Amino acid sequence: MTIGWALLGVLLVAVVGALGSALTGPRVRAVVAGTATALAGALGVVAGVLAIAGDAFTVTVRQLLPLSEAVLHVDALSGWFCVMVGGVAVLAGLYSIGYSGGHHADGTGASSRTAQALLPLFVAAMILVPAAGNVTTFLVLWELMALTSLALVLAEHRLRPAVRDAGGWYGAMTHAGLILILLGLVTFASRAGGESFDALRAAHLPETTRSLTFVLVFLGFGSKAGMVPLHVWLPKAHPEAPSQVSALMSAAMVTLGLYGIVRVGFDLLGGGPRWWWLLVLSFGAVSAVYGVLQASVAVDLKRLLGYSTTENMGLVLIGVGAGGVLAADGNRALASLLLAAALLHALNHAGFKTLLFLGAGSVLHSTGTRDLDSLGGLASRMPVTTILFAVGALAAAALPPGNGFVSEWLLLQGLIHGLPGADTVVAVAMPLAVAVVALTAGLGVATFVKAFGVGFLARPRSVPAAVATESPTIMRVSMALAAAACAALAIAPASIGPALSKVLGLLPTVHDGAPLRGGVTLHLAGVEGQISPLLILAGLLVGALAVVALIRRGLPRRRSLVWGCGGTRLDPRMEYTATSFAEPLTRVFDDVLRPEKDVDVTHHAESQYLIESVEYRQRVDDRVEAALYPPVIAGGIKVGDVMSRLQNGSVHRYLALGLAGLIVVLVVVGLTT
Repeated sequence: MTIGWALLGVLLVAVVGALGSALTGPRVRAVVAGTATALAGALGVVAGVLAIAGDAFTVTVRQLLPLSEAVLHVDALSGWFCVMVGGVAVLAGLYSIGYSGGHHADGTGASSRTAQALLPLFVAAMILVPAAGNVTTFLVLWELMALTSLALVLAEHRLRPAVRDAGGWYGAMTHAGLILILLGLVTFASRAGGESFDALRAAHLPETTRSLTFVLVFLGFGSKAGMVPLHVWLPKAHPEAPSQVSALMSAAMVTLGLYGIVRVGFDLLGGGPRWWWLLVLSFGAVSAVYGVLQASVAVDLKRLLGYSTTENMGLVLIGVGAGGVLAADGNRALASLLLAAALLHALNHAGFKTLLFLGAGSVLHSTGTRDLDSLGGLASRMPVTTILFAVGALAAAALPPGNGFVSEWLLLQGLIHGLPGADTVVAVAMPLAVAVVALTAGLGVATFVKAFGVGFLARPRSVPAAVATESPTIMRVSMALAAAACAALAIAPASIGPALSKVLGLLPTVHDGAPLRGGVTLHLAGVEGQISPLLILAGLLVGALAVVALIRRGLPRRRSLVWGCGGTRLDPRMEYTATSFAEPLTRVFDDVLRPEKDVDVTHHAESQYLIESVEYRQRVDDRVEAALYPPVIAGGIKVGDVMSRLQNGSVHRYLALGLAGLIVVLVVVGLTT
C-alpha cells in the first residue's frame, strides 16, 4: 500500500462510517462508528510509517477548493504526527464501541447519532492536517477539525449545562486561534508570492515579516496545544466531552499545535533568531508549572488529566524552545537532542494520556462520577482498570520504568549539557528550565499518587463506588493495548531513534546526525549520557522478587489497609480525600492558586455553644482565567453593543461604512506593497 492509497482510504472509511452511523440503529451505530474510527486510524498509521520510511507523497487536486487547489504532501515530519494521531484513533475507536453502545451508571445511554457520525470525520481531519501541502488546504482541514471537535464536545449538552459552557469556551478559543494562524500564514504567503509550502520555504522575507508571522502562528498553534494563558478551554472541554473524544483531543489534537510550531518555525521559516525560541521556552515553562499546580489540587479526575495535558505540552514547548535557542547559536548537536526529546515526549504523552482518559472513562461508565472525593475502593471492584490506570499514572508521573521517564530524562540531559560555554542569556535560561522540569516532575508524582490512591486504593465514599463493576471487555482491551504501547516505548526507546533522525533531517537548522542510538542501552549523540530502561526494569523486578522472597522466609510483617493513612479501622470519612491530600500544596502555592474556602458551623438547637456539625469547603478556580478573561469578555460585549447600533437599517449608512472599509483596505495595501 502507498501513502496515497492509505490517505484515500482514511477519507473513504471516514465518510462511509459517518453515513453508516447516521443511517443505522442505536445498537449497530456504535459498532459502525467505532470500527470506522479505528480503521481510519490504522490507515493513518500506515501512511505515517511509509512516510517516515522515506516514501514521500504529493498530490494536487485542482478546482476542489475555491480560488485555490487542494495539495497534500506527506514527508517524515507529517508521518510522525500521522502515526501519533492514527495510533490514538485506533484505541479510541475500539473503546467507543463499548463506551457509546451501552448504558452508564449515571443513567445516560449511548451517544447521539450526530456524535457517533462525526467521530470518524474528526479523526480523518486530524490525520489529514499534517498532510496539507499549501496554506488553503491546511486552513480548510484545520477548520474541519475544529468544527467536528466542537460538535463532539457538545455531544451531551442536553444532559449537563456545563457542557454548553465548555462548548462556548472551546468554540471561542479555537476560532480565535484560527484567526491568528490565518493572519500569520496569509501574511507569509502574500509576501512569499505563493501559498505552497515549497514557495514559503524558498521565500526571502524581511526580518519584521518573518517575526510577525512566527509570533502570530505561535500564539495560534499554542492555543490548540493548551499553552497558558490560552489554555482555558482545555480543562473545560476535555472533562465534558465523551471519554473517547477526550482521549483524542488531549492525546492527539493538542499535538497538532506542536506540529504547526515545528513546521512553520523550523521548516517553512528555516529557523529564526534566538528571541523567538526564548519566547517559546518561556511560555512552555509557565504552562508546565501552572498546569501541574492546577492538576495537583483538582478533584475532578478528567479535569486533573486536562491540566496534566497543559503541563506536558509545556514540557514539550520547553524542549522545542531550548532546541531553537541552541540551534540559533549553532549548537546543532544539542538542538537535535532537545527537539528529539520534545517529539518523543509528545509521543509518550499521547500513549499514557490515551490510557488515562480511557481509564477515567471506564470509572465514569461504572460509577457515574468523576469526583475523586466520592470514589475509592475501585481496586477491588475494577481490578483490571485499576492495574491499567496505574501503568498510565506511573508514566505520567515520569517515574521509571514508565515511558514518560525516558523522554523527560532526555529533556533534562539536553538542558544540562547546554550550560558549558553558554553566554549570559543561555546560562540563565537553561538552569531555570531545569528547575521547571524538576519541579513539575515532583508535583506530577504528588498529582498521580493522589489520583490513584484516593480514586482506586481508598475505601469507597459513595454507593456507586462501592457497587462499581468492570467496564465491558472491548473497553478493557483498548486500555490494555494502550498500556502495551506505553510499555514498548518505555523499554525500547532506542528503536525510535532512526525515525526521529529522519524527522529532524527535514529541519535545516537542527539536523546533525542521529541524536539517539543504541539497542538495550540508549546513547546520546554529542554528549556524555546513556540510559538503559530495560536494565532499570530488570533491577526493579529483581528488587521486588527479593522482597517477596524475604517475606516468604519469615520476615516480620503485618496487615493494614492499602490507603489506611496509618490506621487499621478507619471510616472512609477519616481517610485522606483528594482535597485534604492536596491541602499542603495549596498552602505552599497559596499566592498562585488563591483557593476559596468556606466553613459552615451548625449549632445544636438547644444551645448555641454546642456545635452539631462543621462543614468545610474549598474551591480552586483557574486564576489566569479569572484575572485575564472577564475584562476581555466585557470589552467584547461593549464592542458588540457599539456595532449593533450601526445596524439601524439605513442603506446610506451601510454604503458609507462600505466606502470607509474600502478606503482603509486600499491604504493598507498601498503601504505594504
